Amino acid sequence: MAAKTLTINGRQISAAEGSTILQAALDAGVSLPTLCHLEGVYDVGACRLCLVEVKGASKLVPACTTTISEGMEIQTATERLVKYRRITLELLFAERNHVCSVCVANGHCELQSLAFSQGMDHVRFEYIFPKWDVDNTHSLFGMDHNRCILCTRCVRVCWHIEGAGTRNVAGRGGQSKIITDLNTSWSESESCTSCGKCIQSCPTGALFFKGATVGEMVRDRSKLEFIVNAREKKLWVYQD
Repeated sequence: MAAKTLTINGRQISAAEGSTILQAALDAGVSLPTLCHLEGVYDVGACRLCLVEVKGASKLVPACTTTISEGMEIQTATERLVKYRRITLELLFAERNHVCSVCVANGHCELQSLAFSQGMDHVRFEYIFPKWDVDNTHSLFGMDHNRCILCTRCVRVCWHIEGAGTRNVAGRGGQSKIITDLNTSWSESESCTSCGKCIQSCPTGALFFKGATVGEMVRDRSKLEFIVNAREKKLWVYQD
C-alpha cells in the first residue's frame, strides 16, 4: 500500500494511504482526545472532540473520519481547538445528569478523564437536568440514560461485532436516546444475546454490570479488540 507524507504539528510523518488523520496521528505518537472512537468498529465523528485544523480547509475537520492526503498540514492543539474541546465537554456535562461522586464509573470514566486533561474545572452553561430513566430490567446489566453521551459505541459494537442489532438511536436533538429493539425494555428484547459487549464499550457509567457500586465499573477493551483481530486474521474459520 502506498504511503502518504503529511505534517502534524510541524513534524513530517508518513502514513499508509487510506488512513484517517486520527490513525496517522496515533501511529506517530500524537494523542488526540476522543469519546466516540473505539478500536474495532468504524468511526462516525459523533463526539467532535478530535477536531483538527487542516491548512486550506474552511472549517475544522474530525480526525477520525477524515482521510489523509499527500502534503496535508495538520494542527491538533491550537488555542482555538483547546477552546472548542472544552466547550464540547461542558455541553456534554450540561446536557445530561453526570454526578461523578455517585457514579459506578467514577475514576474509570473517559468523559471524566478528558474533562480533567482538558482543564475543565466548571461548567459555564446552564444544566438542563432532564428526567431520563434507568432500565434495570435485564438480569445482568443496566442502562442509565442520565449518563449517556450518545457516542453510539454500544450501537456499533452490537451491530458490527456481536451482529445482534439490538441497540440503535431514536429521537432527535436533546431528545435522542439509545433504544433496545423497537424501544422496548431490555428484558423484553428478543435480539439481545446478553454478551456484554455493549457494557465493555461504554465510555461512561451509562451501561453497567448489575451489582457494581460507586467506582467499581471497570472495562476491558482488549476483549473487543481480540474478537475483531481474530476475525480479520480468520482465526475462527471452520474447517471440516
